[in-house]
Amino acid sequence: MRSEDIRPVVRILKREIRQWPVPAIGHYVETPFTVLISCILSLRTQDRTTAAASARLFAIAADPKTMLATPVETIEKAIYPVSFYRTKSRTLHAICDQLLSGFDGHVPSSMESLLGLPGVGRKTANIVVTLAFRLPGIAVDTHVHRISNRLGYVRTRTPEETEMALRRKLPRRYWIVFNDLLVAYGQNLCKPISPFCSRCKIAAYCKRVGVTKKR
Repeated sequence: MRSEDIRPVVRILKREIRQWPVPAIGHYVETPFTVLISCILSLRTQDRTTAAASARLFAIAADPKTMLATPVETIEKAIYPVSFYRTKSRTLHAICDQLLSGFDGHVPSSMESLLGLPGVGRKTANIVVTLAFRLPGIAVDTHVHRISNRLGYVRTRTPEETEMALRRKLPRRYWIVFNDLLVAYGQNLCKPISPFCSRCKIAAYCKRVGVTKKR
């Protein structure tokens, strides 16, 4: 895929994703705290499960002080059955404790500070930066990593390498929206195995790198 093709690809993707539900993380953008917590819950968890667990949890506690005062066992029951719900419950307590002690109860907007929070990796930090603060960042999950390479736009081995490659190559005006576009496309059409190439509106721009079977 040529660098100049990214503009029409983004334009097409923006139109195409309107037919599908918004990814779970996009439902809880009321505050930086809800963005951060719902993102932690979403790790290795399906969207439907994440959305339901987030709703139950935020009905109990939607700020660091209240959540830290909520027993871990109560949080476990609220977020079950997200993956690693026991570990995540303890992580949420640790995050809230650090936010209250180090940031006056506020979620920081810098990558450096976010990465210092328990359980927060680059994907989560980038999502908070972009969704909560509307600052430039590129959140790379398995869909963004896979499709960016499948298109032939980057050639990388890991999501972190993909993030750095996109930071060098992707026009800055697309940084914030890129994750939303490729996550929705990856969940619904550009599947990991046997993608729906016959229905893909960006197929003309795609090199289909690594695709051995398609529909």
